[in-house]
Amino acid sequence: MIKSLYISGYRPHELGIFNNTHPGLAVIKRALTERLEQLIEDGLEWVIISGQPGVETWAAEVVIELKKTHEDIKLAIITPFLNMEENWKDDKKQTYHYICNEADFVSAASKKPYEAPWQFVEKDKFILDNTEGLLLVYDEENEASPKYLLRLARQYQEHVEDYELLTINAYDLQTIAEELQQQQWDDFY
Repeated sequence: MIKSLYISGYRPHELGIFNNTHPGLAVIKRALTERLEQLIEDGLEWVIISGQPGVETWAAEVVIELKKTHEDIKLAIITPFLNMEENWKDDKKQTYHYICNEADFVSAASKKPYEAPWQFVEKDKFILDNTEGLLLVYDEENEASPKYLLRLARQYQEHVEDYELLTINAYDLQTIAEELQQQQWDDFY
């Protein structure tokens, strides 16, 4: 049983999603919602993200919505370093501040501002050490930045036998997109 889950995946630009009205966003959020609802029913208590724009932010928004009907689920944000959002555009900052305000726990793995890329790796190691599973929205055929976390998680699994590695891949997203399209079609007629 997974009680604490790290969720990560693609950044918005890696998926070509540049605004909140992109149709792919509804598909990703639906996939996350369905997976999280099942995990919550199985005993999931904490969702942990690092606050990065993209899948992590969208997962946080899903958890915030799920908290309305699943009172026991909690959201933690553990950033790689202090003031991570400092140089982000205003819309990304606004979303980040919203999810931080709604989170049950917010901290930084490194208690310093950005110094070097090692802080991202150390954050991933810290979160992997403090969770029982990773849900990665990632398709290995569409390689992008999540490949580094996937590689690290697989190495971690070699030493921690009960660590679960879950994915939502392109096939899963396509299936949900088709379901949503059918639902819209049914609603239309």
